[in-house]
Amino acid sequence: MNKLLLTIVVALFIFCNVSGQTNYSDETKQAKDNRMQWWLDARFGMFIHWGLYAIPAGEWNNETNHAEWIRTTAQIPLETYDKFLSQFNPVNFDADKWVITAKKAGMKYIVITSKHHDGFCLFDSKYTDYDVMSTPFKRDILAELSEAADKHGIKLGFYYSIMDWHHNDYLPRREWEKTRGVEGADYTKYIDYMKNQLKELVTNYNISILWFDGEWEDTWTHEYGVDLYNYVRNLQPDILINNRVDIGRTGMAGMTREGYVGDFGTPEQEIPEEGFPGIDWESCITMNNHWGYNKNDDNWKLSGNVIKMLSNIISKGGNLLLNVGPKANGEFPKESIDILGEVGKWLEINNESIFSAEQSKLYNLEFGECTQKIIGNNTKLYLILTDWENRERISIPGILNKPKTSYLLSDKNKTLLNVHQNEDSIIVSLPKDKLSKYSNVIVLEIFGKPDITLPPIILAESNIFIDKIEVKLTTERENVEIKYTLDGKVPTAGSKKYEKPFTVASTSSITARCFRDNKPVSGPSILEVKKVSPEPSKKNVNPLPGLQCSYYEGEWDELPDFNMTIPKNKSVVKSIDVTPKQNNDYYGLRFSGYIKIQSDDVYTFSTDSDDGSQLFINDKLVVDNDGLHGMERQIGSIALQSGFHKIMITYFEKSGGDDLKVFYKTPSSKEVIIPGELLYHTSE
Repeated sequence: MNKLLLTIVVALFIFCNVSGQTNYSDETKQAKDNRMQWWLDARFGMFIHWGLYAIPAGEWNNETNHAEWIRTTAQIPLETYDKFLSQFNPVNFDADKWVITAKKAGMKYIVITSKHHDGFCLFDSKYTDYDVMSTPFKRDILAELSEAADKHGIKLGFYYSIMDWHHNDYLPRREWEKTRGVEGADYTKYIDYMKNQLKELVTNYNISILWFDGEWEDTWTHEYGVDLYNYVRNLQPDILINNRVDIGRTGMAGMTREGYVGDFGTPEQEIPEEGFPGIDWESCITMNNHWGYNKNDDNWKLSGNVIKMLSNIISKGGNLLLNVGPKANGEFPKESIDILGEVGKWLEINNESIFSAEQSKLYNLEFGECTQKIIGNNTKLYLILTDWENRERISIPGILNKPKTSYLLSDKNKTLLNVHQNEDSIIVSLPKDKLSKYSNVIVLEIFGKPDITLPPIILAESNIFIDKIEVKLTTERENVEIKYTLDGKVPTAGSKKYEKPFTVASTSSITARCFRDNKPVSGPSILEVKKVSPEPSKKNVNPLPGLQCSYYEGEWDELPDFNMTIPKNKSVVKSIDVTPKQNNDYYGLRFSGYIKIQSDDVYTFSTDSDDGSQLFINDKLVVDNDGLHGMERQIGSIALQSGFHKIMITYFEKSGGDDLKVFYKTPSSKEVIIPGELLYHTSE
């Protein structure tokens, strides 16, 4: 089917499905905020990945690194994987016990996999026999969990995979399924099947969230995403739907680009460096290395680290969805229960700092995190201590409010702590004898709403330069002036005042600070810039157009040493991308040759890759984007002399989406994909 005809079919399909429906994609901000309020107050939820994949428990053919993706990571034929259906009998499953465990941990909602990528359903669906009712267990797990959640006052959500490796009408097939043809497959029939199941989930159970996943394959489009979002909202207008219903997600970073539907972003296995003011988001994170149960994975996070994660996420305005992978018998792993128990004990004492708390503008604090609640005309700041050992006091910089009172949240007597102002900071003395093993919380009550001045932002094209570099200083604060030094000393009232961008011609430590009436009102910010000589170009190069590309096959979690691997194929290519691949998964590429640099300058290279990549110039690592992740960007800079320079890009793909883009720019040019006419190799 050509692209024009496919577009027409999709448009007609969507038109037929949306006619008569309310369009919820243009919902007002106020209506959305009202719908999201319970979720914003909840802050902490439990993710549950459970299905047939719990039976092999991550192990197949002596390999032990699998989990919920085992059918494709171990390349298990459908007829073999389907045999797990007759083995699924979780006799120790107790819905009440699961919900009570979540509640004791302080969690306010649960999201469980109703159907993961393998297509198996944990509920009684009249549209498939590939569900829990066809197993020896023969009990509707989601019905029991829904009843238990209602009984114990926990909100419930269902994860649902758009991708389906089992359904005969889902496309594409896994590339390794050589004997499973696509004859007769009809993707629109699969969408009908999916909608029928979603209607079952929304109308037969009491749920508050639909959490989609598996949207990254080319068959799923933005138009399908909008249609499905509206379809579900028309069934239940107040339900919350994550951004993976559409294709606007930016890799594992999980946030949605403008113009796509979804109620909240979904960073995966990561916490953003800063929050997203005005945007709702939720980090989903595992307690060890896997989502589904893996009996050999003992890399459990410490309870204290989970508390730090929770505090960090809440301080940035997000939610934490913490994962549990139950065993095949229906029990949570003991390690998960122990971690959740410790987190619950901490929250019993310090819950005021987490639930219904807001993001504050105080971040990168040396002692930990800060959340806040505005109460009437005043504010409570919750100073969550995650790094307090060997400290007698803590400093909160850039805050102009007068302190009202301060005490340890765990102290029932609210014994007052010594607190005073020092220039732009509030200083609180710590009660050493009352601090506990894990994070402690200091309540600092201040007069008025937070009046905070963050350190100025120092902007430069790079932290290296050849001749000189332009520097800009900015602040969002009004009625302040910025003063700066170039020798690393903290600016004082007598330091040079910033009035316009300036140039630096020698290695410097630029330090800037905000002042009002010659008094500091922020902490300092620092940027080191270094004067360097450009890398000399290579002489006596006899170039031929294009880069040499070696293609490899293998399963890696990080970039291997390709020098120790025999390539499956070699070719010369004109661009750096994944075009030379022969499979969609489990492969690697190495591009090598020369790049022709036009003029002496600082060059900033960046890679967008899924999974990992590295970029070398003259055998020096400039951009490190290694690791198992979704589409992710990393950058690096190097000073280069005009002429030819060695370039090498290595890349690997394990499973899921795959892509590679390589860009470059100079301080005076826009970022572009490296043009093919600048890439060369030699016949050596």
